Amino acid sequence: MVTIMVQGVSSDAGKSLIATALCRWLRRRGALVAPFKAQNMSNNARVVDGGEIGTAQWLQALAAGVAADVRMNPVLLKPEADTRSQVIVNGVMSRELTESPWHGRSTRLWPHVEAAYRSLAAEYDVVVIEGAGSPAEMNLWADDIVNMRVAELAGAPVLLVADIDRGGAFAHLYGTWALLPPHWQSHIRGFLLNKFRGDVGLLAPAPAELEKATGVPTVGVVPWIEHALPDEEGPTVGAPSGGSRRVCIVGGPYASNLDEFVRLQQVADVRWARTPAALAGADLVVLPGSKHVPNDLAWTRSRGMADAVISAAASGLPVLGICGGLQMLGVAIDDPTGVEGSAEGLDVLPVATSYLPGKTTQRTAVRFGRLPPAWSWLDGLSFDGYEIRHGKTTVSGSVEAIVGDDLGYADGNVLGIYAHGLFESDEVLDAYTGIVPPPLDDTFEQLADLVDAHIDIAWLARCLDLPALLQRST
Repeated sequence: MVTIMVQGVSSDAGKSLIATALCRWLRRRGALVAPFKAQNMSNNARVVDGGEIGTAQWLQALAAGVAADVRMNPVLLKPEADTRSQVIVNGVMSRELTESPWHGRSTRLWPHVEAAYRSLAAEYDVVVIEGAGSPAEMNLWADDIVNMRVAELAGAPVLLVADIDRGGAFAHLYGTWALLPPHWQSHIRGFLLNKFRGDVGLLAPAPAELEKATGVPTVGVVPWIEHALPDEEGPTVGAPSGGSRRVCIVGGPYASNLDEFVRLQQVADVRWARTPAALAGADLVVLPGSKHVPNDLAWTRSRGMADAVISAAASGLPVLGICGGLQMLGVAIDDPTGVEGSAEGLDVLPVATSYLPGKTTQRTAVRFGRLPPAWSWLDGLSFDGYEIRHGKTTVSGSVEAIVGDDLGYADGNVLGIYAHGLFESDEVLDAYTGIVPPPLDDTFEQLADLVDAHIDIAWLARCLDLPALLQRST
């Protein structure tokens, strides 16, 4: 078993993209590959065997052609406020760790990280490890469980990635390397410039000078590409698709699982609505999932978005709530055990929710029955989705339950469903827009082609010590 680790000089340098590319590239050459990120922070998550993990590692497992499980992201932090995150350990929420001070958590989390990595290492040919933020954040070194401490655990060579589109990439690479103590510097085996636009020939002599100063070669210059993968955190903002359907998504600061709309963005005109004016011309208004429903409800009221959604519903415009969005559309949220807090809903869907201490995380198959006219395009359709939620919702009026096991409710032009994944279904997208976007696998192949074309394959072969494997034809 061998490893390679992708670290970055900053957040959003492109670590996840490069790690995903390496997962597919190695798979194409016959390796059994597992992705691994010790600790992730994101409200975009997926349900896998054992619980929930960050969407980035779920995607990397898809690229590698293996079943995702909780070992691939043993610690997931899901922000609920500026200074508070829900802590998920091995796929399951830990209320004790969520309520504990940040300093000191690492000693309790590290055994889970180490056990998950060692278990994967025993089963796979290669583990592709992703770091977080930057390894040069000296204030975090004492509590590090995701960057150089993991590189040491795995004995992993590190590929350090910089976003050259931001500017200052050579300074970022040199500064990151220079701040590290020598025993950590020795893990950095290659620099990679990501998101490059322009003539590669204009980079000289900087890569050679950087290698002279550090002893580390620049082993790749990856161009800026348009791809179909979601951003690791928050909404994915891409080029307009030109689709005729306009979908306005009302996302507050703790909106979650926004990655589920990326395929919809490829075939519809999707707008991220932060002001009432942004709802103008909408064919559909969506309230997405939320990691903290009361906080996001307060945000909608402070921005005037609550009144705008209520007016849209009253005008007959289709309004869809997904998971936390469903709860927001209801009459009220009751929280007797202090999970997130009680709140008044928008009162456009006659249902009420009560939070329970336990958390539902499960994959769910949904089939729609007969729906009101505003949603008749969904009649009889099905999709494979997933649930990540607190709470039980009950009907408080004449609302119609339209999905089995209390997964969905309709009242005229207002629809609420608990399952994520509606707009990832080809059948649903075709019914709503008449267009089906290319399969996600096409993007994985595109990324693997980038590795072949823009990263030094001989360097990779030396780092991974798998020359025979890496020289196989695709």
